[in-house]
Amino acid sequence: MGMTIAEKIIARAAKKTSVRAGDIHTVELDRLMSNDGTSHLTVAKYNNLKNPRIADPGKLVWIVDHNVPSDSPKTAASQKVMRDFAREHGIDFYEGAGVCHQIMLEKYVCPGELIFGADSHTCAYGALGAFGTGVGNTDYLYAMVTGHSWVLVPETIRFNLTGKLPEGVTARDLILTIIGMIGANGANYKAMEFVGDGMKDLTISDRIAICNLCVEAGAKTALMEVDEVTLAYLKEHGREPKACFKSDDDAVFAAQYDIDLSTIVPIVAKPHFVDNVVPAKECTDVKIDEAFLGSCNNGRIEDLRLGASVIRGRHVAPGVRFLVVPASASVYRQALEEGILETFMEAGAIIMNPNCSVCWGSCQGVIGEGEVLISTGTRNFKGRAGHKDSFVYLGSAATVTASAVKGFIATADML
Repeated sequence: MGMTIAEKIIARAAKKTSVRAGDIHTVELDRLMSNDGTSHLTVAKYNNLKNPRIADPGKLVWIVDHNVPSDSPKTAASQKVMRDFAREHGIDFYEGAGVCHQIMLEKYVCPGELIFGADSHTCAYGALGAFGTGVGNTDYLYAMVTGHSWVLVPETIRFNLTGKLPEGVTARDLILTIIGMIGANGANYKAMEFVGDGMKDLTISDRIAICNLCVEAGAKTALMEVDEVTLAYLKEHGREPKACFKSDDDAVFAAQYDIDLSTIVPIVAKPHFVDNVVPAKECTDVKIDEAFLGSCNNGRIEDLRLGASVIRGRHVAPGVRFLVVPASASVYRQALEEGILETFMEAGAIIMNPNCSVCWGSCQGVIGEGEVLISTGTRNFKGRAGHKDSFVYLGSAATVTASAVKGFIATADML
């Protein structure tokens, strides 16, 4: 019996010739990422160990990205703990460089790796053929100290993509459609695998957007086969694969779906659940107070280019705040060089430093009681971006930008 991509990566990490869904294996981690959301908690637990040690500091990457710059004395104190610990132990450390997952994908992630991240959207690394999964700080601490952890091998749901996305429709519309189709619990503790002829027209940015949101369907991880697009990205960033896997023809899948990309339309996820999706044009009666273009899901240069193409020659609607936040410093510089940031500023948008920003909802662009946000962030749970009685809608870069111009939820073809 063959193995899936997820099973092959776990087998590699467990030093086994074969594993099966439902098995529990001890695995060696290739890399461990943590951000300022919980790193201070990890440090506190580490300092309480009888014999504290780090198995391999070279595998650790710590990134301050959730509250940048710090928004309170409490935040400043927790970030200082993280900063000092990283310096003391020789851990790769980034602050002000951007969102953790974007930095990891730009600088570290390689196909075939098994990576733990102290953040739920670590599944984004599947865009490069790596098994990335989010863990809590206790599991993170154990892996940091021992270099190992345990993994329950997940079943895999396969999505066979055919056709091509229509003009003006994005990969984010695709993954929101899929989440709406299978539900927020539809892939609980499963791997979501994406294959098919439709993959050839999806950029790395598209693939990241898809894998990143799979956790919103409950997935343990998301995975894509390594192809020419992946290898070109790795070469551009000076890296080579650890291992390139694809599922065997006789691998066993929990379910399989065929999706024709040509049928996908611009989508909006309505409050307060990511699977509460409808075509964006069904929400044109929703007035907005704020729009956000950024996050680990949609803050790359391709997203900013798309937004700029929509807003060029236009202006943000009166009474609307439009925050544009590049996902990393390198994206920021590229957008600056291409004149993209100037386009946004001329249109009345607010340009922010690279960080989680409005998606995190605690430091920048917080919305008040009764206010409505249209966002390219990752979640729209109640109170996610501010007051508990505010409302968050999720859409693509094109939909968010068009909405900022119109003052209500709109698609680009409505301008």
